Amino acid sequence: MKKRKLRIIPIICSLLLLLFLGMGAIFGIDFYIKKSAAKNIITAEIAAAVSDADCILVLGCQVNPDGSPSDMLADRLKMGVELYNLGAAPKLLMSGDHGREEYNEVETMKRYAVDSGISSSDVFMDHAGFSTYESIYRAKEIFEADKIIIVTQKYHLYRALYIAEKLGIDAYGVASDYHTYLGQSKRELREVLARNKDFVISEIKPKPTYLGDAIPVSGNGDITNDRKG
Repeated sequence: MKKRKLRIIPIICSLLLLLFLGMGAIFGIDFYIKKSAAKNIITAEIAAAVSDADCILVLGCQVNPDGSPSDMLADRLKMGVELYNLGAAPKLLMSGDHGREEYNEVETMKRYAVDSGISSSDVFMDHAGFSTYESIYRAKEIFEADKIIIVTQKYHLYRALYIAEKLGIDAYGVASDYHTYLGQSKRELREVLARNKDFVISEIKPKPTYLGDAIPVSGNGDITNDRKG
């Protein structure tokens, strides 16, 4: 029995070592992404002085069952509209999930902008922005945006800006943290894992779920409107 216990001790020590190394790698990557992206997080006022930005990319998130934006999405849209009105870029690109007929983030996003007084032709919709990586990849490859201002909450901006840099996009980020959000502690913890996931994905650079013909963001945003009937 004593010999069996002695044999188990090195195994336990090895497992603990692997655990500590794994945790170190996870939090090391998290720190690296935040450190490398932080320099490109700017204020709305500074963003207004950025020259030649192709568009303001607003990243989508949850829409309520009644079609209204969630609190987090409403804040992203509010900042996107503010930046447009400040002259930070001539176009808005709303990127979100419209993978199901009954769930449409981008229609809600565009409606908010138009209701805020922005011309419909200046608001593009990316219906296949199913993830942060896909939204940014498609911003470059489909909408031909080489210089962008990304809008989302600050905890999410680090990852978005890191992806943009890896994909060769000149990007700045403006945080849309107008409020404190319920469940943010859990969201922050999940984001550590998401940063690690996109660290790997950004090295591999897979194609997104959908590509398609180019829709230059310099054109008319109404070409991306839903086609009904």
